[in-house]
Amino acid sequence: MLRTNQHNQQWAENFKSVVEDIPGVLEVYRMGGEIDYLIKAAVEDMPGYDSLYQKLIRADLFDVSASFVMEELKQTTELPIPLK
Repeated sequence: MLRTNQHNQQWAENFKSVVEDIPGVLEVYRMGGEIDYLIKAAVEDMPGYDSLYQKLIRADLFDVSASFVMEELKQTTELPIPLK
């Protein structure tokens, strides 16, 4: 989860080019609310996360916070979702 003090087109374009070039970044979303961007990434270990973090901060970020998956209980992309 990322927050930035920059809310201009030039910064947004730079940020997009930064995340597009980082291996392991799977998804990036611009958010509404307190968090500006949500990134889903896959890394092998904590040194891999640190490498990802070092690449992300090239984009002049205000705050970076992370949560880590300890165990995958369910993962699906099945659609449509049954109503009952």
